[in-house]
Amino acid sequence: MCAPTGQTSGAAPATSRSGLSGSCVGITIPIPEPLAGDLEAWRASFGDPLAAVVPPHITLITTTPASDWDATIDHVRAVARQQRPFEVRLRSTGSFRPVSPVVFLNLVEGFDECVDLHAKLQRGPLERDLDFPFHPHVTVAHDVSEAGMDAAVEELHAFEASFEVRSMGLYEHVPSGLWKLREELHFGQVADGSEAAAG
Repeated sequence: MCAPTGQTSGAAPATSRSGLSGSCVGITIPIPEPLAGDLEAWRASFGDPLAAVVPPHITLITTTPASDWDATIDHVRAVARQQRPFEVRLRSTGSFRPVSPVVFLNLVEGFDECVDLHAKLQRGPLERDLDFPFHPHVTVAHDVSEAGMDAAVEELHAFEASFEVRSMGLYEHVPSGLWKLREELHFGQVADGSEAAAG
């Protein structure tokens, strides 16, 4: 369960100067349109009910408790300031089966940049041990039938697309169980939108 450190049942949520009051964060790279719409349609065609509520993305930080929101936001902003845009190329499919019922698109370019970015983010206030090694990917089928996962593997086998990554999204896990975008962080910029100094 994701709950703020030291918060007991019925206690008021922790607040901060940032206005955030949730208990967990997630950080993702958004997939731009029109590619995002195409991938959403593919995911829906494989019988995945999350297609309509989870926009296509690359996860950098999965559900991680954040007991100090101010420190968390400062940390994520600092990483974004030092990051430069990079290219991602998606090609063909992979799967985490039988460990996990997931079919995904492979990153054949931008993989190392995502791993490096993940390592920088999963430090300080977001440091924790993960159940599995970090493997950047774009999910196209999750927890659907075996037939649905087989179809995803086969029908997207020849898929290829690329896009430039210029930002990442910081999400808060709210009490309703949904994820709410709290801030989009553009690489190489400070919080007011001006460019960070090189070096």
